[in-house]
Amino acid sequence: MRWNANCLALAAMVFAGCTTLGPGTADRLYVFAVGECHTTDLANWSAADAGKPWVFANHCYLIRHGTDLLLWDTGFSDELAKGGRDLGSLQIRVEHPLAEQLEALGVRPDDVTHLALSHLHLDHAGNANLFPNATLYLQRREHEAGFGPQPQRFGFDPATYGKLRDSKTVLLDGDHDVFGDGSVVILSTPGHTPGHQSLLVRLRTTGAVVLSGDIAHLRSNWQYRRTPASNFDREQSVRSMARIQAVLERERALLVIHHDRGQSLTLPKAPGFLK
Repeated sequence: MRWNANCLALAAMVFAGCTTLGPGTADRLYVFAVGECHTTDLANWSAADAGKPWVFANHCYLIRHGTDLLLWDTGFSDELAKGGRDLGSLQIRVEHPLAEQLEALGVRPDDVTHLALSHLHLDHAGNANLFPNATLYLQRREHEAGFGPQPQRFGFDPATYGKLRDSKTVLLDGDHDVFGDGSVVILSTPGHTPGHQSLLVRLRTTGAVVLSGDIAHLRSNWQYRRTPASNFDREQSVRSMARIQAVLERERALLVIHHDRGQSLTLPKAPGFLK
């Protein structure tokens, strides 16, 4: 057998245990549009935009990794498809329930093997009770706040996620590589809530994508490092933004702002996908 220089170099890397071949990649990333939130006044999210009406998109995401399926966030409750919810200056509308969108892909709730929530607010955890058999990934501080004695203090409604109390749960105290190959990495980004987290997904064709949760609700808030007054901790929020900025630069990643309706129009929706 004859070895050229390239073969010899590759063999040397393998025998030396070199990892320069880089991290793994997930197979597919599906984006589900799971409702909208209409407000007559943006002041609660950005004081600089007080009095301005706005429409927030809402999404959740399914990641296929081999035979595993990871669902990131669960959107508004499918129950709201029956008529939405009117909160005065805020109206919630759901046209396409998550369960129906999963079914269109041939996915049942019990097929979801991993569930990770950016945080426990009702627009991100509204359908969490559909997935009690999935392994749950939450930051320890978020879990303690959500399942502790005063979840309402943090804006949480246990009715949307209470069935996860007995789920197999991985409590996190920072970042976590879900599949152990660098393809899907949970990033600790506290501030919006005590244990808010974001997700880095590496795809073969698209490259790296950061699903940012509510690290910023508006593109302008991201750009100018503005935070809603209702955030749990403003200083942590700004530090988390800086951290994600560093990840974007290092990975040359696409930032997906969860509620950005304009960006939403540019993303393929299930059954389409990013790969």
